[in-house]
Amino acid sequence: MELTQAKIKKAFDTLKDTFGYKNVMAAPTIDKVVVSVGTGKRSKNIKGWNEQVADRLTKITGQKPSLRQAKKSIASFKVRAGDTVGVAVTLRGEKATSFVDKLVHIALPRTRDFRGISADAIDSMGNITIGIKEHTIFPVTADEDLKDVFSMAITIATTASTKEEALVFFQHLGLPFKKK
Repeated sequence: MELTQAKIKKAFDTLKDTFGYKNVMAAPTIDKVVVSVGTGKRSKNIKGWNEQVADRLTKITGQKPSLRQAKKSIASFKVRAGDTVGVAVTLRGEKATSFVDKLVHIALPRTRDFRGISADAIDSMGNITIGIKEHTIFPVTADEDLKDVFSMAITIATTASTKEEALVFFQHLGLPFKKK
């Protein structure tokens, strides 16, 4: 089943009895999706690593990522303020919806030994953060990229005000949660 704006709008009809919504605007929606990769030590050891990660994130998300710099110098991590420490993409609107659709229906089923997302990944503000160990679960990454595999964090921010609201909303969207 494809995740579309219409399915998100149907969340009101599904959830209004449970949470007592009186207005369509009270129902939760996807606000944004942030896909981030920490490049860390590899960016210092491998020349062009940040550009390589940025190129692959562009293929995965369909939007050019931005490089993220360190805000403070931390001597024990050998990081100076202004060093590039990560790459991130923020998706909104239709791009965010299509990315969540790709994640739920294509990428997560390709994950090795996947048993579902823990409901504890939802925070008290109604957002969920999912850690992906290998970027190769997305089919747009070529097989030749298998030598340099990186992990990523995907945060789906919603307008839900509680954890319970967000859990029911994510179940309505089709996110696979672990059975208790």
